[in-house]
Amino acid sequence: MTNTLFEKAKPILENLQSHSFQAYYVGGSVRDYIMNKSIHDIDITTSATPDEIESIFEKTIPIGREHGTINVVYQGEQYEVTTFRAEGEYIDHRRPNEVYFVRNLFEDVKRRDFTMNAIAMDMHYQIHDYFNGQQDIADKVIRTVGDPSERFNEDALRIIRGLRFQSQLGFQLDTDTFNAMEQHISDISHLSIERIVVELKKLMLGNAIKQSFNNLKQFQAFSYMPFFKHFDLSKIIIEQPMPLTVFIALLKVQQPNTTSNISDLKMSNQEKKYINKIIEIIEDIPKVQTKLQLKLFVYDYGKEDILEVLSYADTLKVNNIATNSPFIINSRTIVEVAQTLPIHSRKEVDINGKDILTVTDKPSGPWLKATLREIERAIIAGEVNNYQPELIKWVKTHV
Repeated sequence: MTNTLFEKAKPILENLQSHSFQAYYVGGSVRDYIMNKSIHDIDITTSATPDEIESIFEKTIPIGREHGTINVVYQGEQYEVTTFRAEGEYIDHRRPNEVYFVRNLFEDVKRRDFTMNAIAMDMHYQIHDYFNGQQDIADKVIRTVGDPSERFNEDALRIIRGLRFQSQLGFQLDTDTFNAMEQHISDISHLSIERIVVELKKLMLGNAIKQSFNNLKQFQAFSYMPFFKHFDLSKIIIEQPMPLTVFIALLKVQQPNTTSNISDLKMSNQEKKYINKIIEIIEDIPKVQTKLQLKLFVYDYGKEDILEVLSYADTLKVNNIATNSPFIINSRTIVEVAQTLPIHSRKEVDINGKDILTVTDKPSGPWLKATLREIERAIIAGEVNNYQPELIKWVKTHV
């Protein structure tokens, strides 16, 4: 078990305890420590209130003060320190109407989602496990803390989180937890799509995605999500991890006549641009039949993204999406072509639009963009060298 990050954070706990407050590591870091997995983030819970936390530490950031969370800056690192808290009634299955601070660790952990995430650990590595979370980890079972219907009724995102943990960890869902998920799945319609997308991104990358994705389909979870509700998810089969962006591209290629808007997912412009690029690659792969078409294909889309799509060849096939001829397009040929391309982007072309206008003495217009494309094609085909005097001569001859 690695404890480096816990040791680095230990002075935070020592400082809190020296002021007569309780302090523990809690949540995912403790779970991963017990599972002997690498640890990335340390969360600390304490009986100190936000005011008391800020009075103890020299440098703090009130990132979530209203919820009891203060970032403590120590030796260049930031640590989330959250006051023990309990919660009032939940509104719309997504947030409590009030959060109030308590001084008791049990009251804090009993509001958490799953037993494996409700384990606390002190700075001496003594475990405080009120809900048999260690046993559930040993048995590879995902089980809610207390009544699953209550937990999911409080925050419906816990359903997606549970399936995300199943995908990441390969654990099985406790029967009562599974049944309650299915019973409350419609409540996710109350959630913001941003919260759902955060979980889906992690879920789709899990090594045990097959079972988790099948559960999403069985629950008909996608029918309660913007964008996805327009598609027939029963038609798609996912058995290997992939980015959510690639999954969305596969879905749109498989069901091209479905009216949908990626903007409904509130993803970044960069992500939307990438989705559209992956769609174009998938759709263009079957059209590549000649060596020149292959060169232009690699030039247009780039080696990395094409190799990414090729890695999902089995998924494309099982979903009846037309794919490449392995004799023409395979990882080896893509790498070889990329290495021999004379140019890799229009920026490398040794002539620009202004030069062409000067040579032709014509007014600018749509023809200019088409001409630049023809120049790129000619360079890739080896019909002309990427050398300005030769390109000018080519323009005079061809335009």
